[in-house]
Amino acid sequence: MNCLKRSALGGAVILLLLSGKVGRIEAQSGASVTVKAVPPDPKASSDLKPVSSEVAALNAGAYDVARTTTPLATVSPAPTTSADESGNPPATDASAGAEDDAGADPQAPTPAPGTVPPLAARPGFFTRWGKAYVADWSGNAPGTDPSLVSKRRGTPPPIFSPPFPATDWPIGGTVLIGAPDTQTYPLMQAVNENKSREKWYGWVSVGGNGSTNNRSNPSKGIPSNFPSAYDEFSNTIVLDQFAVYYEKIPDEAQQDHFDWGWRLTSLYGQDYRFTTSKGMLSQQLLVKNAQYGWDPVMFYLDFYLPHIGEGTNVRVGRYISLPDIEAQLAPNNYTYSHSILYTVDCYTQLGLNWTTKINDHWTVQAGVSPGCDVMPWTTDARVTGNVCVQFTWSNGGDDLYTCDNTINNGKYGYNNLTAFYETWYHRFNGHWHTATESWYQYMRQTPNMYWYNGTDPTTGIQYANTPQTPWPEAQNYRPGAGASNLNFGAVCVDPRLPASQQPARCYAPEWAITNYLEHNFWKNQASLNIRNEFVNDIKGQRIGTPGKYEEHLVGLNFWAGSTVTFRPEVSFTKYYGPWGLRALNIAPGSAVAHLQNGNPQTGKTYGATLAADLIWHF
Repeated sequence: MNCLKRSALGGAVILLLLSGKVGRIEAQSGASVTVKAVPPDPKASSDLKPVSSEVAALNAGAYDVARTTTPLATVSPAPTTSADESGNPPATDASAGAEDDAGADPQAPTPAPGTVPPLAARPGFFTRWGKAYVADWSGNAPGTDPSLVSKRRGTPPPIFSPPFPATDWPIGGTVLIGAPDTQTYPLMQAVNENKSREKWYGWVSVGGNGSTNNRSNPSKGIPSNFPSAYDEFSNTIVLDQFAVYYEKIPDEAQQDHFDWGWRLTSLYGQDYRFTTSKGMLSQQLLVKNAQYGWDPVMFYLDFYLPHIGEGTNVRVGRYISLPDIEAQLAPNNYTYSHSILYTVDCYTQLGLNWTTKINDHWTVQAGVSPGCDVMPWTTDARVTGNVCVQFTWSNGGDDLYTCDNTINNGKYGYNNLTAFYETWYHRFNGHWHTATESWYQYMRQTPNMYWYNGTDPTTGIQYANTPQTPWPEAQNYRPGAGASNLNFGAVCVDPRLPASQQPARCYAPEWAITNYLEHNFWKNQASLNIRNEFVNDIKGQRIGTPGKYEEHLVGLNFWAGSTVTFRPEVSFTKYYGPWGLRALNIAPGSAVAHLQNGNPQTGKTYGATLAADLIWHF
């Protein structure tokens, strides 16, 4: 059969129609090819009608071509450029083929007709993992699969992450209702290109500090930087956290169907000291006072009920306590160290928490647990309620979060703090915002530490642990032979007064306020963090020494992409106390509200610390 010269599309259409298949062709503008006609297969073409032999020249691009049975009469003819004015056929443009062949190996074997070249081998796991970091640091971090993300409901996110811990104001005990989960992680990029809602991820956090305090002994669990937290052991470099998460976050942006999810969190490092719950591997801290330990800090289920209010989350398990600007997990904080306010309040709870979003302004929460930082099988457990209300305005730029975090009898027990919180977040503009938190908390019927630290004149040793001369919550105690403290008592009155003027127990309150001023810069790859706070531990029940504490901190956050964070900071702490007491850098075992074991309290009234940590996310 003669060779027919047609435009690229004409030849392709004829071959595809004769074969009865669907194909894709690509063309460069004005390109033509020579096509050899092929006899039709009678079986494949018996139902075909004639097709037009005239087709238009192609613009550059890719085209889908499908088999058609359109009658000739319905096809509109189009002008062609099959020949120039001299009658000669147009020259064939071979540039595309030349480009394709430019890098070919002339000695490579020619594949047999009809064979498909093998696909390139997929890079190995660690290669994919490494490339995920390179892409992130180059500003090309992987996005979330659109099929896994519902459209956000409610107000827009008020701040940026990075450099801040999250794009929304914190609310505890729930997934943020109305916001989709768009987080991606290098590890999951290597596993499945972040194409699942089940995720494994985590981080390693290493920190260090230099301080004017010098009485730390990490091997014995003696932290001289206290009440500063997470950098409590002075002049050391430590593994703060090695955290691993396995989770599936329910889709709480949609309102079509029920959904559920979970989170399991493993934490190893020095910071287990601030997540430990009594009765859950707590002998590491409360008996051994070990520097390092392991804690399953979170394990819970989330159930999403889309048709109650604007959405309702029910969380069951162990979760982070609801209030607070800060949280135990390193990436969830503006700074490396923590405020004193955060150091001495509730950390985790095990129970049930119900959260309902009423509208874009109001969210309400209620829950029940055995109390703060205790397991239900311990003697300190008691039925404890909590209630919180969140009010948002200014299109999400302002947020007020009010909580009564522990509703029970308020009697002395392990971290049985009756606590009332108020937290206000405010966005000034795209580069500045502030967060302010305050609380008032107390314990009733707190043992007077005088009876443990004093000497019974009738025996010449410690007072015995009786209802009239009670000791604080302790273990391994023997009169005159010391004990292991589990919970501070209170300095009810001047400890220099005689026994006749000392009460057995007293009301032990404290109050605190902390402010963060935050500024993001360098295209949201850095932030300035300024923290100022004041704490009044009136009876010394939380810190160990009664008095007033103020702390001032300036820090910076620097990010490489979204996977590496460096947080240097400098802080100054000042103590103002009664009766000539000194609360900072005190000698081990000499805190007046602690178990003194006969040691006089000596130390300083001020302290300065330069600290930093590095967080590597995976």
